[in-house]
Amino acid sequence: MSQKNETLTLFLAAIITIGLIFGGLWFFMERWAQLNKLNTNQSVNNNSKDIIPVPNSSETSNRKCEVSNLPQGTFNYGGSTTWAPIRKDVDSVLQSLCPEFRLRYTQPINEKPGSGTGIKMLIANQLAFSQSSRPVKAEENTEAQQKGFSLKEIPVAIDGIAIAVNHNLNIPGLTVTQLKEIYTGKITNWQQVGGANLPITVYSRSKEAGGTVEFFVENVLNKEEFSLKINYIDTTTEALRKLAITPGGIYYGSAPEIVPQCMIKSLSIGRTNDKFVAPYQQPFIPVSECPNKRNQLNNQAFLSGEYPITRNLFVIVKQNNQTDQQAGEAYANWLLTSQGQQLIEKAGFVRIK
Repeated sequence: MSQKNETLTLFLAAIITIGLIFGGLWFFMERWAQLNKLNTNQSVNNNSKDIIPVPNSSETSNRKCEVSNLPQGTFNYGGSTTWAPIRKDVDSVLQSLCPEFRLRYTQPINEKPGSGTGIKMLIANQLAFSQSSRPVKAEENTEAQQKGFSLKEIPVAIDGIAIAVNHNLNIPGLTVTQLKEIYTGKITNWQQVGGANLPITVYSRSKEAGGTVEFFVENVLNKEEFSLKINYIDTTTEALRKLAITPGGIYYGSAPEIVPQCMIKSLSIGRTNDKFVAPYQQPFIPVSECPNKRNQLNNQAFLSGEYPITRNLFVIVKQNNQTDQQAGEAYANWLLTSQGQQLIEKAGFVRIK
């Protein structure tokens, strides 16, 4: 190749290289300008009143909240330990649907939680409304009236009292009278009610513990005193652990807390000894199959009253024509809706409607 041709080739190569460089720069500058313009337009459009705003999560939740007359704010509530599954599985749904209605579970400072302490806190204006596993007593209403309001009880669910024993105990069941005599100290050996020659170890929470004990004393013991040999425990969980290792043990509690348990079994109860009714659905699931299978509540027997020891669960509301009354009544009314009753049933209780 001649020197002239070689110079021309080098010149053309340089021109092409420069063109590619400037072309690339022009492309990137043009693209940057387009992006900058797009961002500017978006900024302007975001400030425009013609753009429909995207609702935040709170606004979306509020659209699902269809509870009538529900006030906004934070409301203290509490009371019965029997209500614990409802607070966990039912109230949490209400909170997600209606986040502007905030529930704050409040325990007593120097006393154990329960129906009685919840009502006491309600009267003392420490709670907006309370949850109870027994009706309001006349003296409680009198005390409230001295504070300028009365108490209203709204039934929202049905609960049964189940009798728990060691899983090796072999008896067909107990009558309500036999149960009373065990807890008042007249029957002290399982042999007296058709079982083995085995002393009965009786467990209960204290009378101060709450509505379940008060209901049991009033409706099963007919207001008679507990035997002096009662072994008092603080919680149902503690009682069930003791029953699991105590062959002659017995305890009573809310059916949803007793019936599904694996470590113990629940007894059939009857008004007479010729008709025992189980608190669980037949057939009975033995301990060997639990927890893959668990006994389920005999809802139909609770609802019909065939099972002899049942009670209502109540929302206790102040009648003071203020926000607390509005909050309590709206809460109770939601529990009585189809959705609320389904959730109560799912939590292990029997729907009242």
